[in-house]
Order: sequence, then C-alpha cells, then structure tokens
Amino acid sequence: MVRMTVQRVGIDPSRQALVILADAEEKRLLPILIGLFEAQSIAMAISGEDIGRPLTHDLMLSVIRELGWDLERIEVTKLAQQTFYALLHIQCDGNIIEVDARPSDAIALALRADAPIFVSEEVLDRAQIIDDASDSEQDEEDVEKFKDLLDKIELDEDETG
Repeated sequence: MVRMTVQRVGIDPSRQALVILADAEEKRLLPILIGLFEAQSIAMAISGEDIGRPLTHDLMLSVIRELGWDLERIEVTKLAQQTFYALLHIQCDGNIIEVDARPSDAIALALRADAPIFVSEEVLDRAQIIDDASDSEQDEEDVEKFKDLLDKIELDEDETG
C-alpha cells in the first residue's frame, strides 16, 4: 500500500468531476472520476468550509464517532472494469472492521476524520498516470498530456464548493 493525499479535485474539460491522489513525492498520480456531489464534499473538506448543517459524509463520520469508533484509514484496493473499490478501516471495540465503499465517499470521510489514504500497488500499476521510474519518450509525452489536463481542470469554487 502507498500512502497518498488529495492533490486536486475539480472538473475536467469534458465536465467530469475527478479527484487526483498523489504520493508523497507527487510522482505517482491517480485520477479517479467521481460524482459532482462527492467532488463538492471533498472540496469542502479540504477548504474546511462549514455550511452549518451536516452533509452525508459529516453525518456518517458523526455516527462512527458517536458509536465510539474511529476511522483508522481508507484503502483504494481494486480496479475492475474501470470501477475503483475502496475499504473503510474502522476501529470498533478493539477490532478493525472493513466496510466496502466507493473511493469518493471513502476519501470524503478520510479528509473529515484526518485519516490516511492508501492505494494498493496493484491499482497504481494499472491506473497511475506518472510512473516514477519512467524515462522513455512516450512516458514523457504522457506526462506532458497529463500536465496539460491538470492545467485545464477548473477549481472554480462555485462548482466545487
């Protein structure tokens, strides 16, 4: 497992919401298409914005905490048929329980709980954009294309929060 952070959340040029996870060196990036609601929720968690009433992710974290549990970490564990899968690792009465979740929901919860985000090497091998060991001309072209895409992602607060 590789520890990742949210590098960016926004809207790509085709109007799809996405979150981009990055490793500590920001050499391995993982873009994940997500829903608009989840993008807004993640953006609000990053900015610390409080709208006064709990959103779904705030409610879920409140329930976890009221039960005396703790969101220990989240993991993006699998990629199958272009769908990412994640697990919530919740500490419950001295045990860790794993709960299946969409990565976008897991990330929104992790940001609110200040819990670490991990991605399996298998998922990164299949879906990362920048390979930290690549030097070939084709890989450099891919990096440039991805940088161009990043520059085009809108971070307009009206759309993300």
